[in-house]
Amino acid sequence: MPGRRKGRDDSDMGSEKDETGSFETLRDEGMYFVHVQLYQKAVESFTRASEMNPEDNVVLVTRAKCYLQLGMAENALADAEQALSHDKDYIRGLLMKAEALYQLGHFETALVFFHRGHKLRQELGEFRLGIQKAQEAINNSIGGPSSVKLDTTGDLTFFDKQENSKKPPAKTYGKPGAQKATQKDRERPKSAADTKTIKQLLEELYSDKTYLEKLLNDENLTAGRSYMEREIKGHICDGLEYLNNRADFWRQQKPMYARKRDRLKMRRSGKSRPRDAVHFIMQNLEDIDEAQADGRYEASLNIAKKLMKTVKDKPEEELANKWEIIANIHSQMGNAYLEMSKYTPAIENHEQDLDIAESNGLEDAKSRALDNIGRVHARRGDFEKAIKVWEKKLPLSKSPLEKTWLFHEIGRCHLENEQFDKAKEYGEKSLTAAKEADDDGWQLHATVLVAQAEVKSLDYSSAQTSFEEALELAKRLEDDAALNAVNKALEEVKEKIAKGYRAGEDDGDDEVDAKKVDYRPGEDDDGRKSAQSKDSKKIRAGEDEDEGRKSRASSKAGYEDDFEEDKDKDETAEIPDETTHAEEEKSEQKGGTLISLIACLYINSQPFHILQ
Repeated sequence: MPGRRKGRDDSDMGSEKDETGSFETLRDEGMYFVHVQLYQKAVESFTRASEMNPEDNVVLVTRAKCYLQLGMAENALADAEQALSHDKDYIRGLLMKAEALYQLGHFETALVFFHRGHKLRQELGEFRLGIQKAQEAINNSIGGPSSVKLDTTGDLTFFDKQENSKKPPAKTYGKPGAQKATQKDRERPKSAADTKTIKQLLEELYSDKTYLEKLLNDENLTAGRSYMEREIKGHICDGLEYLNNRADFWRQQKPMYARKRDRLKMRRSGKSRPRDAVHFIMQNLEDIDEAQADGRYEASLNIAKKLMKTVKDKPEEELANKWEIIANIHSQMGNAYLEMSKYTPAIENHEQDLDIAESNGLEDAKSRALDNIGRVHARRGDFEKAIKVWEKKLPLSKSPLEKTWLFHEIGRCHLENEQFDKAKEYGEKSLTAAKEADDDGWQLHATVLVAQAEVKSLDYSSAQTSFEEALELAKRLEDDAALNAVNKALEEVKEKIAKGYRAGEDDGDDEVDAKKVDYRPGEDDDGRKSAQSKDSKKIRAGEDEDEGRKSRASSKAGYEDDFEEDKDKDETAEIPDETTHAEEEKSEQKGGTLISLIACLYINSQPFHILQ
């Protein structure tokens, strides 16, 4: 896993620096936890980093973002204000302060800071969106002047309580959650609203609240007699407090009378709710994914075409990420056309995906589109174009693992173009990135690519060394099939070296015939499925789509059984005249152990998009 820090050994002999970690290490660790959405752990790492360098604004605003995700808006506000005390025009600090104020229900003050940030950086969409939602919340909360009726009845105790509630408690920046009541002393969280109102505010989350309350009533779990029971009770109370806080916020953001008014307007207009539209779109995207996973590419294409028409008809006010969804649908359509071997419409859809991504600043979509465009070029044998496209994607790579597979793909294209020096160069780059990512599977693939290039260059001694390194990696992976394949390949390389030396003794020439070791990587139909990008899941889960696919490439998938077939039988097998082009390729690839090894590793890795 990239960015993962290794623990200390049991002897506890590490230095003080190893125990506490450097500032950069703790900051990077926090960023990693943010990436995988472990916000509480991220807060802990950022807190330790902030103790080492309290002046670092990046740590402060990122921790503020984590606090917002955890529903701790007051802590987020404190971090944002501390960052602004270092630089009053710090853009991310202004944005975090505005968001924290908005989450606290201080919509007017939040609007002020959204406007301040927008004045400094008008091109940022976050401030425009913040202004819009703050104004909408103010209008929903206050309403028109005719709806406000004041009288002199009542007393002023409510205002006194309100002022007292606004005073923030004293806080420190020690261990997060240190001021929380102990798990043993915590009481059942209570909500200020009645059950009916809470149900309307939480909507589908109300079932989660009911479930947590049932758990809290179970004395077998929350009696507090043991440490585990107190831990369980604490987590349940955390969940209930979060839901109650969200309900209070949503009630301030959009009071019940405003919700009732909007429902009436919606009924009169006959329009569906935006949430219903989003649910419909997400369901269709899942259907497209499922159809492509099952190999039903024609069916997935039909669903995508209908969905495209529906999304284009929706106004942007109703569908906030409309263009991102359209780009995603183009990507899915391009994948379907590619698997149906319709390269022209495939490239057209992926290029539309790229155009939308560049026009709307969608970096992840741009990376996805470049990946897919290169894949189409490689599939139809235009390796030079594939290289150019994938080289454009290189600066967008965000992790060593992503660089690993990208270097490997480019190296494979150079190998197909008989540019063996370039192929070896990119294979070595892939190997370096794989070592940085600490991924043994990818180190094996990269080492084999280097060995391929060395054999093609007639550098058998170097190829022997590379295959020996691949053998050690196969042992480390504990994959018997890979181990056997590498062993056979290594023996054949040694035989080639020995034959070359004997030829030199007899004929006075040390050169080895290149045709004797000519081979190409194999691919079967199953390899095509691995190239599918799960684009819609990226929109739904915020997960890095590229990195997830490349991580699966290094898993210990089963190797093909036909690589163990008898070599002599394969060499004497005849290919019928009626054999198709694909069958001829497969038959040619069964001529030697080196072919078997490369095809074995090639298919097993499943990241390589080069299908001939």
